[in-house]
Amino acid sequence: MANSIISGFRQNFLGNSPEWYKLTIIGFLCLNPLVLFSLGYEQGSYIVGWMLVLQFIFTLTMALKCYPLLPGGLLAFQAVFLKLTTPYTVKHEIELGLEVILLLVFMVAGIYFMQKLLMLIFTKVLLNVKSKTVLALLFCLIAALLSAFLDALTVTAVIITVAVGFYGIYHKAASGKQGSQTHDHSADDAVDELHKSDLEQFRSFLRTLMMHALVGTALGGVTTIVGEPQNIIIAERAGWDFLEFFLRMAPVTMPVFVVGLLTCVMLEKTRLFGYGTTLPDKVRSILEEFEAEENAKRTFKDNASLIAQGVVGVWLVIALMLHLAPVGLIGLSVIVLLTTFTGVTDEHQIGKAFQEALPFTALLVVFFAVVAVITDQDLFGGVIRYVLELEGSDRISGFFIANGLLSAISDNVFVGTVYISEIQKALEAGIIERDVFDLMAVAINTGTNIPSIATPNGQAAFLFLLTSAIAPLIRLSYMRMVFMALPYTIILSITAYIMVISVLEPATQYMYDNDMIEHHSTYELKDKTTDNSAH
Repeated sequence: MANSIISGFRQNFLGNSPEWYKLTIIGFLCLNPLVLFSLGYEQGSYIVGWMLVLQFIFTLTMALKCYPLLPGGLLAFQAVFLKLTTPYTVKHEIELGLEVILLLVFMVAGIYFMQKLLMLIFTKVLLNVKSKTVLALLFCLIAALLSAFLDALTVTAVIITVAVGFYGIYHKAASGKQGSQTHDHSADDAVDELHKSDLEQFRSFLRTLMMHALVGTALGGVTTIVGEPQNIIIAERAGWDFLEFFLRMAPVTMPVFVVGLLTCVMLEKTRLFGYGTTLPDKVRSILEEFEAEENAKRTFKDNASLIAQGVVGVWLVIALMLHLAPVGLIGLSVIVLLTTFTGVTDEHQIGKAFQEALPFTALLVVFFAVVAVITDQDLFGGVIRYVLELEGSDRISGFFIANGLLSAISDNVFVGTVYISEIQKALEAGIIERDVFDLMAVAINTGTNIPSIATPNGQAAFLFLLTSAIAPLIRLSYMRMVFMALPYTIILSITAYIMVISVLEPATQYMYDNDMIEHHSTYELKDKTTDNSAH
């Protein structure tokens, strides 16, 4: 009886995950306290803190083996019990990230109710643009422009919604299902043999479009004050408005933007790193048939619903551009408006909209617990102090490199917040001049946005895609994302580094001389402490 119960616990632990994976997680949980107690808390807490960060990254890399919420949550609980952080610090990090949490809960659900309009628009783009290179460039460019004025996670939610729609249409047809027949597009058992090679090619096609669009969110997000959450924090600390932020960043971000688009074209032409896959003819035919059927059976009620979605879409863009409210609250307004004017009144129908984002929301809270460990154990402090000790332009390039490396490991919003706080303290203490502070702020912003595309944990949009419903469908794993992002990471990071060390300072001086931006001769201390910063 006892053996049966033990066997049952063993089977239940992390469910259907591979046995080696289960043993690895158990090994982590046993190793951490062993190292901590053998070295003593003072010395061991720093080492175990880094071990925990690397272990959490491992759970992200194995996201297709087991959803990271489970093993990552166990590691986070252990960190609290081992006093590597406290529940109060975790709560504080969650408070800082409240806007992102609200965004995930409400904005992603809001986008769900715009699914039909988005499918209509993107189906026409997909079917009318025959060149894969042009199509990839369009996805990258549109994502960049939207991210510069909206939000990378919102843009990613749109892309995911469209990709799931396309995949579902073809997979259902390839499985012999029609009309309103129920279908599970996560299982390939019913897929006809004649369609299997096309299905694999279609998966590769969707992967490439998704990756181009994701990189586009980074290219656009770095350029403006509203592009990424840390941009707002950096601009507030530096006292920059929208235009000044754009102008200060432009000597670095504009060349990076152009090179990013050229890289997109190059990858499609050379077909390197898994890019260049075209849309199979059979898939195109099925999508064309689907579009024709949808057009034929569309009623006045459906047209009214599409118009309502379009009007609410305009409201969404205007509200986000003008920052009329926090992003999550704007998302809630989208849910209320769309459900009201499209006739969705059933609670269970509305509940489906929240299924996609809530697991990732819970994972994000676990991630904040890991960030709390980084904060309490001062894991990044040594790097920051080392960079501040450098001389002249080495400090500027040093901040870019340090930010890039740490953002790829950790959260770029957290890294940007920590670094801008540290150089703010250095400015107040008279260690650096105001001009140097401005240059460092640009280097920090660029470093947290561009090299962080190297891994999914660097940017929330990348992590959101990795843990979304579409990732396993198109076989987009952690390592495949890293591999496909590698050429972008190398080329864009090198471009940004060259701009930072050779163009940034002369360009800034030129703008000063021509009164394009204000020269801050003195620094007015702003009451913008970390407590008031938002993730």
